[in-house]
Amino acid sequence: MAYKAATLLHNALAFPRLRPAPTPPGARVSLLIPARDEAHNLARHLPGVLAQGAEVLVLDDQSSDDTAAVAARLGARVLRGAPLPPGWTGKAWACQQLAGAAAGEVLVFTDADVMWGPGALGGLLRELETSEADLLSVWPRQDNRTPGERLLTPLVEQTLLLGLPFAFLRLPSARASAANGQVMAFRRAAYGALGGHAAVRGELLEDVRLAYELRASGGRLSLALGQGGLGVRMYRSYPASVRGLGKSLLGVHGGVRALLPLTFALQLAAYTLPWLLPVPGARWLRLASVLERPLVNLLSGRRRAADLAEGALGPVTPLLMLPVYARALRRRAVWKGREYRQ
Repeated sequence: MAYKAATLLHNALAFPRLRPAPTPPGARVSLLIPARDEAHNLARHLPGVLAQGAEVLVLDDQSSDDTAAVAARLGARVLRGAPLPPGWTGKAWACQQLAGAAAGEVLVFTDADVMWGPGALGGLLRELETSEADLLSVWPRQDNRTPGERLLTPLVEQTLLLGLPFAFLRLPSARASAANGQVMAFRRAAYGALGGHAAVRGELLEDVRLAYELRASGGRLSLALGQGGLGVRMYRSYPASVRGLGKSLLGVHGGVRALLPLTFALQLAAYTLPWLLPVPGARWLRLASVLERPLVNLLSGRRRAADLAEGALGPVTPLLMLPVYARALRRRAVWKGREYRQ
């Protein structure tokens, strides 16, 4: 808990926040959207992407809905995805195809559910230049509207802001890496030197692995919070959160299944048991368990009363995570209608 408190304080002072700015004239940038059954999200969010003033490509990854038709009607250039080769995950293959068709010197991979506000691309490019990064990955501000969404989705930001001090990105070890596939901006030369998404073709957690490989090869990684410029509504219910987080949790543990019961037990001991048993330091542990979420939400730009009230979920979060851990223990994961070995 002391480490988390120190990390949060450091990140409150050091973590970059994007500030909207005009897209520089003549900027050679490609906004790349892999899309499989995303017609509903594209209808809402593609106009904001197109308004950024850059090349926009949408790859229809063999969707069963109107993904391609919606993207084309709104004005994006649409690519028809080729069949998935053996050994590839769907998203990695879609991104590899997008990169091959893009004209930009900066390749920005972004998900169909990300909301791009006015000036978001300009702010991202300014931060890319300021940080002198080869890869800048951004955490859009979470837009959680229903009780089911609030149960687990905020853990995405908590894991980052409580677990990785921003200064660690300057350490020589590539293990101090993180990334968010919702928004990843590469300099084309660095992406090509890495081998593109082909370097992580079979990874379910391809974003974090790309960041690791980039740092291991000598590239510079930076991260930022989207704040007001970029937002996302990841999952719209508790079951959807369980499915999404369950797909990624084993990768967060480095693919080591034996660590899953250990980290679950530690979370239970730190957040839940102090409310049930007279454990040493119970008073401080209780306080920490209800303050963590509100403090992280304040830092990430989520400041409504309902966002701050999420602190009440802290003591029961380990129990809510139990089905996520159960899914992560499985040998196979299913995502967007495709089955992968994990």
